[in-house]
Amino acid sequence: MSSKNHRDEKNFSQAALDYHKAEPKGKIEVIPSKPHSSQRDLSLAYSPGVAVPCMEIHDKPETVYDYTGKGNLVAVISNGTAVLGLGDIGAEASKPVMEGKGLLFKIFADINVFDIEIDEKDPDKFIEIVKGIAPTFGGINLEDIKAPEAFYIEQKLKEELNIPLMHDDQHGTAIISAAALINSLQIANKDISEVKMVVNGAGAAAIACTKLYISLGLKKENVLMCDSKGVINHKRENLTPEKLDFIANTDIETLEDAVKGSDVFVGLSKGNVMTPEMLLSMKENPIVFALANPDPEIAYDLALETRKDVIMATGRSDYPNQVNNVLGFPYIFRGALDVQATGINEEMKLAAVHAIADLAKEPVPEAVILAYNVQNLQFGREYFIPKPFDNRLITKVSSAVAKAAIESGVARKEITDFEEYEHQLLDRMGRDERLVRMMQSRAKSNPKRITLGNAEEYNVLKAAQILYEEGIAYPSLLGDKKYIKEQMERYGINLDVPIIDPSDDDQKKNRKKYRETLWKLRQRKGMNEYKAKRYVRQRDYFGPLMLKHGDTDGLIVGFSKNYTSVLRPILEVIEKDKGVDKVAAMMMILSEKKPIFFADTSINQNPTSEDLVNIAKMAEFTVKSFAIEPRIAMLGFENFAAISETSKKVAKAVSILHEKYPKMIVDGEIQPDFAMNADHLSDYPFSKLGTTPANTFIFPNLESANLSYKILRGMKVAQVIGPILMGLKQPVHVLQMRSSVDEIVNLATIAVLDAQRREKK
Repeated sequence: MSSKNHRDEKNFSQAALDYHKAEPKGKIEVIPSKPHSSQRDLSLAYSPGVAVPCMEIHDKPETVYDYTGKGNLVAVISNGTAVLGLGDIGAEASKPVMEGKGLLFKIFADINVFDIEIDEKDPDKFIEIVKGIAPTFGGINLEDIKAPEAFYIEQKLKEELNIPLMHDDQHGTAIISAAALINSLQIANKDISEVKMVVNGAGAAAIACTKLYISLGLKKENVLMCDSKGVINHKRENLTPEKLDFIANTDIETLEDAVKGSDVFVGLSKGNVMTPEMLLSMKENPIVFALANPDPEIAYDLALETRKDVIMATGRSDYPNQVNNVLGFPYIFRGALDVQATGINEEMKLAAVHAIADLAKEPVPEAVILAYNVQNLQFGREYFIPKPFDNRLITKVSSAVAKAAIESGVARKEITDFEEYEHQLLDRMGRDERLVRMMQSRAKSNPKRITLGNAEEYNVLKAAQILYEEGIAYPSLLGDKKYIKEQMERYGINLDVPIIDPSDDDQKKNRKKYRETLWKLRQRKGMNEYKAKRYVRQRDYFGPLMLKHGDTDGLIVGFSKNYTSVLRPILEVIEKDKGVDKVAAMMMILSEKKPIFFADTSINQNPTSEDLVNIAKMAEFTVKSFAIEPRIAMLGFENFAAISETSKKVAKAVSILHEKYPKMIVDGEIQPDFAMNADHLSDYPFSKLGTTPANTFIFPNLESANLSYKILRGMKVAQVIGPILMGLKQPVHVLQMRSSVDEIVNLATIAVLDAQRREKK
């Protein structure tokens, strides 16, 4: 099967509408950031208390950054005249895009956003409106405004406003592609001052890109820019002022002729305009940035088939070297806001360029390698731009931009300790769901066959649709085939995936094969051949037997049944891992800070000390598989006192762990609130946890673990993923009853990662 997404456009269009329409509608919301539960809180938040900061700001305008959210608030502003590839669709129709940009600001850099759609095409009137609302914001991101008005609007607003402002369509692409250019030239062993470049496209992005390349050392006379009419040369008439800057003194008129003998091709135009013959006409080690989306100017695979020496980037996430604006704009604004910059100048843009370029040359953390499911990532032809999920971007790029703002004299606030600033940036980013995005990206790189039980249920069908269309897994549906098809028709879900009905005639051979296996496994444990024949028609046994025989790579079951009853057939069929006495289950809790893990939440009622040791070891291994360093707290009623029988049991487990596994970061017995608080931990300098809070919690019994995670799930204060079964030889997981669509997708994603890991073994 292909690993590309299998996207039914009708399904996807409906899914997009459902996604945006779901309550709360849209993609961003405003939430209180201060206490507001008491009358005193409200009197401080509003009248009469609010008058005090008002007068402080009146007397000292710069204190607006101290007493309001302005310093972390960006406006994403558009008039809807150039929205994505949709063109001039109007201000109101552009709102979903602007909300989406706001979401990216928040999840990648923790920047709050108001999206503002202005129904005004007259550039001067548009400028006046933006100027009028500017005092509200710490920065302004202009978006989807058509050229040539975009150039004029941005320039005028930069002259008249004293806050960071950038038209991302121009400068975002310019910054990321400039970083890519620096590194690709190094790989090609070419000097930027000597290369010949062809830029196909002459819109806002193309103009901004070329200007930035020139500031890096590219010679203007070595550039040929093409628009829809061909090369912009001295013969052309009626050119816009921006194009006049790039008139070439040449008789070359076509893109085909322009490319001959060139070193670099930058495409910011439309798909499939570059032919293999054109690529072959370029010099040795040609650099090709085919940035049109979704179809590049030349397809990545075709380019590599045509020339093995091509050094290539695209705008797509499914090929190496994606030029993605999200590598830049969140972190550029983050750095600019944090020093209260009066603008975003060339020095800041170039600082971002070099920070991004340099990051690609550094050793890649294990978390990034795991996210993309590759053996290795190192600087070279297939990796010369950082990956969007690289957590180092916020520290490297934001710090570089902040330093450049300070050094160039546009910062109103200085940062003196950049090491502490980087810690603050990382703390900000603990509250998003980046781990889920990284897991899904890793799954997509090598999707596996995942069988979903209870496939008649809407949530399971919807999850299967997402897994299929997003390329996370190759799902198959286990259940009553007729009823599944009826449900798919009822809900308008069109999926070209296998439907497996244990009672169907097409499973006759499998039933015979599975019956023999089940009987051999259980014939000395109370099962005769007749029972085995009857049981294989039940999905609770059929699914694990599919997995046992390699007819699927992973299994997700349990949506509508009691956990214990679903688990029993799994344990009867699937073997335990080597050295595992009892399996256990773990929950991943995605809180507002960093992910935390609970075990055992679903299986072992009252574990012994030895059981707790095994659970802790399995939890350590599982947490490490997510590229997270496990810091394990063995929970009890007391802090290092061992008075109660339960705490004595935990203390004994800790003693065994310390003796057998001295390098393991684990300690207890300790209360959970102490284990999560650095100040509290400092009271116990002897602890292996040190003063860094724990992220993995081993509970003394099933009731405490199960109730704890279910309270969190019920309160909806965190996303709960699991239970993740630990200790089995094959990837199988049992859902919580009535799991949401997201919970099913997330657990299936973990099953894919589990299958990938076992495949590597």
